Amino acid sequence: MDNDVSCPNHLEACLVFGPRPVTVENMEKSFFRRWFGSAAPSPVPETTEALAERGVAEAQFKLGLKYANGIGTAQNYPQAEHWYLKAADQNHVLAQFNLGMMHAQGQGMPQNDLKSQEWFQKAANLGDAGGQYRIGIIHQRAIRDGLPENASRSRIDAFQWLRLAADQGYYGAEEVCIMVNLQMTREDVAEGRRRVAVFKEEGDRHVQPA
Repeated sequence: MDNDVSCPNHLEACLVFGPRPVTVENMEKSFFRRWFGSAAPSPVPETTEALAERGVAEAQFKLGLKYANGIGTAQNYPQAEHWYLKAADQNHVLAQFNLGMMHAQGQGMPQNDLKSQEWFQKAANLGDAGGQYRIGIIHQRAIRDGLPENASRSRIDAFQWLRLAADQGYYGAEEVCIMVNLQMTREDVAEGRRRVAVFKEEGDRHVQPA
């Protein structure tokens, strides 16, 4: 019998006469472990609740959304506010926007326009189109309801935020921005556009390269 152990046609000889004899039983175990052995169990993913408790902002937001809408649980606005606040404190813009909506609509709390505007402004400052639209609408209403001497500033503020929201494609922002624009002087429009450009430039500085 040819003892060339490198030859595949002599596998049986390799098993019996190799320099380090290995029993067939051990080879079979190795083979089956390699090809048919059960894989290591995958780690169990953490629940949204566990991630939220651990401080993950997105999980905190999702938990707030769950309680606000009664998804899989009873609707609970105080719990929704609790988790939204935790996410909002980490600059989660949707949590900030939703807190603005809760205060605006009095969901689980007294209706409070000042608190609502505060949260919308925070979301707007971080680039959220919904927050920008809401702030723009607040200033647009101030044109009509505010003091005449403040009307020019209100128009510029409204134009700035509505233009930013419209540039992100936010529904309805373009139409209201055009309405505000029609009430503005050429100088006011130029100032509004300057503010939009500055805001975008500041935002671009915080964008990290891919």
